[in-house]
Amino acid sequence: VQLQASGGGLVQTGGSLRLSCEASGGITRIEAMNWYRQAPGKERELVVAIGVSGVPNYAESVKGRFTVSRDIAKNTMWLQMNSLEPDDTAVYHCYMFAFSETTRWKTCWGQGTLVTVSS
Repeated sequence: VQLQASGGGLVQTGGSLRLSCEASGGITRIEAMNWYRQAPGKERELVVAIGVSGVPNYAESVKGRFTVSRDIAKNTMWLQMNSLEPDDTAVYHCYMFAFSETTRWKTCWGQGTLVTVSS
């Protein structure tokens, strides 16, 4: 199972970006789809988590600005980020807890995509 994240880039304060994360490798079931981020010199933090209920839980710092969406059938999720701030600058990683016949249940991480917000 592999995750491919994309969509990062350089944007000015107040701008928007849309990140994508696509899973491949024969996945037949996903129980968790999350976005994390890690800023330089800081620990990784959870941005948003979606469990089996499908209800997203956002970090307080991004509520009202970020929106997660997903297409389970395509094993893909997106993170729409609006009103970006310099503090949003980080490497963003997608995460899935997924099942395939070859790997069974497995935690999967994308390679990360860099988001830089200039002031």
